[in-house]
Amino acid sequence: MTASAEPAHKGGIKRFLAEQMRNIAPVFTLLALIVFFSTQSPVFFSWANALNILANASITGIIAVGLTFVILTAEIDLSVAAVANAIGITMAFFTMQPEYVNITTFPLPGLIALVLTVIAAFGIGSINAFGVTVIGIPSFIMTLAMMQIADGISAVLVRGQIAYNFPELITTLGGGTIYGIRWSIIVCVLFLLVGHLVLTYTRFGRYVYMVGGNREAAEYSGVNVRLIIASVMIISAVCSGIAGMLGVAYFGSAQQNGFNDFLLTAIAAVVVGGTSLFGGRGGIGNTIIGLLVLGVLNNGLDLINIDSFLKILIRGLILLAALVINVYAQKLKESAV
Repeated sequence: MTASAEPAHKGGIKRFLAEQMRNIAPVFTLLALIVFFSTQSPVFFSWANALNILANASITGIIAVGLTFVILTAEIDLSVAAVANAIGITMAFFTMQPEYVNITTFPLPGLIALVLTVIAAFGIGSINAFGVTVIGIPSFIMTLAMMQIADGISAVLVRGQIAYNFPELITTLGGGTIYGIRWSIIVCVLFLLVGHLVLTYTRFGRYVYMVGGNREAAEYSGVNVRLIIASVMIISAVCSGIAGMLGVAYFGSAQQNGFNDFLLTAIAAVVVGGTSLFGGRGGIGNTIIGLLVLGVLNNGLDLINIDSFLKILIRGLILLAALVINVYAQKLKESAV
């Protein structure tokens, strides 16, 4: 091997490692968790428990689909959980509540309520998009502000009360089953499938990867970068809104802090699965693996009766490990250039 060929060979190895590290580590982690918990609990490796894992991950999965689009463009949306909660509560606002629930409502027919809440989610996403692409506010700051606004909407609408009634369609999709399988799982799978098809087989999907991979090159290629970023911010808000509508039905109630844990969980699902925080690498397949890793971890820890506080620590350590791999893979990629 010549002197000039040797550095090129090493660079090729580094590029290969950078490309594969994010994909291999999550799959290995998932398999290791499945093997470990299967040996620790006789209940873990059963069909009923598998459905339980999928059901618990379904609402997070819908949020994570939209968040995947955002992170692939090297942006972030910190408002997803707050938007989900606000839209879920808005759905309750448009539904007649029991007399003992002391909140103001504006009851509408179920389909109209559904359409209006989706429009509300679209509107929130449009505000995020306008702030990021037109005004030029960094997505971290813009969506942090929107998180506070959405939390405020939730507080004003329920005022510390809990709402229990929702339109029949939402109650069915969020809390109902078909042949023993929750509708929320089916809806989540459909969102994951559509997201994968869009990112993999459409021009818009290619543009998302181009914007995240090299924004300047995308602009030189004629891609409307601002339009792509605006679109993914709206997609994220709509996915969060639909997750919020189904989520309140899944939980059986809508309340002010109902989705507090979903922001970290959704981000963790995307990042743990291997999608790059620096944009341009990853996809829905990675998000699916991340959802399964977190779902199996949470379920397995519950089955072996791990202390709830220790459970939070373990989840944090796994997220930290994923972030380290993410950054290290990016450095490998940069050093191989």
